[in-house]
Amino acid sequence: MPLQRHLVLFTRYPSFGTGKRRLARGVGNTTALRFQRVSLSHTLRRLGGDRRWRIWLAVTPDRSGPWPVSASVVPQGKGDLGQRLTRITAGLPPGPVLIIGSDVPGITKDLVAEAFHLLGGREAVVGPSADGGYWAIGLRRRPRLIDPFRSVRWSTSHALEDTLANLRDHSVGRLPPLDDIDDVESMRRFPKWDLLLAPHPENGA
Repeated sequence: MPLQRHLVLFTRYPSFGTGKRRLARGVGNTTALRFQRVSLSHTLRRLGGDRRWRIWLAVTPDRSGPWPVSASVVPQGKGDLGQRLTRITAGLPPGPVLIIGSDVPGITKDLVAEAFHLLGGREAVVGPSADGGYWAIGLRRRPRLIDPFRSVRWSTSHALEDTLANLRDHSVGRLPPLDDIDDVESMRRFPKWDLLLAPHPENGA
């Protein structure tokens, strides 16, 4: 019987004034909060209900909620992003793991399926983004668990480069590049989010 596939959304509990700080600087805290809520909801609807994988929410703060009942919830725990990613990939039940954010408008079920297909013959898979980071990272986790997250310069243009350096001796599949939404410029590249950019008193409009 094949091992279960695990699709993990790394996410922060949507609350006013926390998370998406670069986006909030451009559109205000209220719009940034609305974006967090809508983006998470859209991502779960788009990728949920598929028997090919089980959806998890890796959440921070650890004691937060309520969270949607359509996904299993696991706390990210303490530490930097690399430590939290390592904890999640090591702690889930057996089977390949694909980790994505909840702020990638271009994500589809077909891309998730492609990632898991690649993990059938490779030890890892990455989906690059234009800013030098990545929108997806996947690990087969057998016959051993590898750690691609050590000494990565997170939130910089070197994040993908550093991760691939950690994976130099392993087989790695590539997914098509996608953008995530971290600031107002990246949001404006996706017309469906235009309503969220309506003038708001916080923006000085």
